[in-house]
Amino acid sequence: MKASQEFTVAPGDLLPGRWFDGRSSQARPVLVGLQPTPRGPSLLLHPLAPPGEAPTVLRHAQVGWPETWSAQRPPPRVVVDLREHGSLEVDAVSEWQAALAAAGARPGLAQHMQTRWSVLLAVLLAAAIGLLLFYRYGTPWAATQLTRWVPMGWETAMADQGLQEMDDGLLKPSKLAPERQAQLRARFDALAQQIPPALHRYTHYAPQWTLEFRAGMGANAFALPGGRVVMTDGLVQAAARQGLGDEALVGVLAHEIGHVVHRHTTRMVVEQGVLQMGLGLALGDVSGILSTGSALLTGLHYRRSHEREADCFALGLMRHAALPTAPMGTLLLAIARDEDEDDKKQEKDGARSAPPGKHGSPEAAHPIWSLLSSHPDTVERASALQQGQAPHCPQ
Repeated sequence: MKASQEFTVAPGDLLPGRWFDGRSSQARPVLVGLQPTPRGPSLLLHPLAPPGEAPTVLRHAQVGWPETWSAQRPPPRVVVDLREHGSLEVDAVSEWQAALAAAGARPGLAQHMQTRWSVLLAVLLAAAIGLLLFYRYGTPWAATQLTRWVPMGWETAMADQGLQEMDDGLLKPSKLAPERQAQLRARFDALAQQIPPALHRYTHYAPQWTLEFRAGMGANAFALPGGRVVMTDGLVQAAARQGLGDEALVGVLAHEIGHVVHRHTTRMVVEQGVLQMGLGLALGDVSGILSTGSALLTGLHYRRSHEREADCFALGLMRHAALPTAPMGTLLLAIARDEDEDDKKQEKDGARSAPPGKHGSPEAAHPIWSLLSSHPDTVERASALQQGQAPHCPQ
């Protein structure tokens, strides 16, 4: 009989089968019936021997129903798992399928995916779109909400440990005169006290603001969780070389204050956890293979997003304090040009054989939260800040 032939089977029609009831090695000949019920088809087994034996009725939940197969590739026989009642074999494959449909059985999505390429491709496309939306919108939103519940003590401990590790390796004590440090700390403290309520991202979040100075890593500044901001001697010296006043440095500090207020470092940690958890739920064991690559890609994406948020915050805070942002943009552009010149010089001198980093230096390879060296769009952002603007800021 051809597999493509259609059969008309009504509920209650009986099909021949072999029942292995688990009590004997011999199969018992039976007639198999399928009846519709509100919870799905039920299975009736009518033994042919001994005569007069009552039929066995199995509810839908008592049967391990076999999956639907492609009409072009039917199995040689149907094997039904009856669980504690053994198993059932039916040779009339097409008739079984027709009887099952007549009894109200409908294949689920997983079975449709196994028998129809169009359904499989549609589900894969929907899953890919869902993962993309989760990555682009769901992960940042969830991380932002979860960050509200991260205690300040955890942030402070992470900041202490991170700064200690850098002090033990990359960073050196500052050589700025104490008077100069005091001047900049006063400007920093005054700026931190002027943050308007509209710029606060998390209600009741009260960082302990501290400005520290270090040397040993060029012109840079970075923020640590909990309110600690670090400025390097190189950044102060770069502003002096450009003939810029302290407004340029204050603008950089406003940007770093924005990182703290938005709790970007904490959100980065939470975002990676949320993303990996989502991948695990969606892809199972495959997520372990993808987590390493996704951590780098998503870290770069979210970090750029955080930089834009910090730029917008700096604009808002500097305007509130009646301070210009053009000097900050000028300073960042000057540093970016210096870095480009260093790159070209090192290429000419063959310094590209050094370990990978921004330009082969230990500073570039160190995993810190950097304003300047971590983001290839620094020139674009600095040019906008020089004009008193920032991309992607809400109007």
